[in-house]
Amino acid sequence: MNSAFRSIPILPVAAVAILVVAGFYDLRLWAILAVWLGAWFVNTRLSAMGGPVVAIWVPVIFGATLLVIWELAVRLYEISPVILPAPSAIAVAFAENTDLLWADFVQTILKGALMGYVIGCGAAVLVALAVDRSLFLQKGLLPVGAFLAALPIVGTAPIFVMWLGFGPASKAAVVVAMVFFPMLVNAVEGLKASSAMQRDLMHTYAASYGQSLMKLRLPTALPFLFNGLKICTTLALIGAIVAEFFGSPTVGMGFRIKIAVGRLEMGLVWAEIVVAALAGTGFYGLMTLLERQLTFWHPSQRR
Repeated sequence: MNSAFRSIPILPVAAVAILVVAGFYDLRLWAILAVWLGAWFVNTRLSAMGGPVVAIWVPVIFGATLLVIWELAVRLYEISPVILPAPSAIAVAFAENTDLLWADFVQTILKGALMGYVIGCGAAVLVALAVDRSLFLQKGLLPVGAFLAALPIVGTAPIFVMWLGFGPASKAAVVVAMVFFPMLVNAVEGLKASSAMQRDLMHTYAASYGQSLMKLRLPTALPFLFNGLKICTTLALIGAIVAEFFGSPTVGMGFRIKIAVGRLEMGLVWAEIVVAALAGTGFYGLMTLLERQLTFWHPSQRR
């Protein structure tokens, strides 16, 4: 009896119980409850089946369920589009402003975030190699890097804009400042991941530092490097968008969000958010795909 009770998912049951109780006082909740229970039933059965196709359909159904519940809540409760627009309204705004959204995507993601991401992560790996060779840098540079990483972006972004202007260079500089330290920490830890026995074996083979680095330490560090690269994908997008709030050449996702909020065009604001979310998800997925191809030997990639 005790084991059977433990197998019951407490949080979903509690959420459903609350909705059922509230539904007696608000019939509109029954429609939302029906959608949630139906999707819950379908996903539970699919999860028990397993398989790669099922692994794709489960999150798709879950995401679609959230969108349907969102649409129902906005329409049934007549929520103002200024407070929360419906997904259908966001889709309409997206379709009507594709050219504008593409121009903002190119300016923010391709010119600002991507450039800063490559420069920041590349510089972090090079500095990690120097830190690995120097105890002085290891003791002195990492605390300074931690201090710089703790600086608030809303304080550093306007400074970079004043120094480098309204173009992509200032946005890339903000992104570099955001991604450098997380990538540096992962790279330094990755270079230490090889065991002492493995390094001693390379030493007995009379391998130079470069040979040991290329044949042992860098391959061993790849899971740590990709962990840093995946973390920095979202940081790069956040840094570029926030930097545009403090100055942009009349184009860019951050600039558009700021202007659209002032005009109460919340559909366009949410459309920009959708573009940012899709770009971040795609960027993260690309890093995950590369990780699977290059670290297939690692236990975390075995199926």
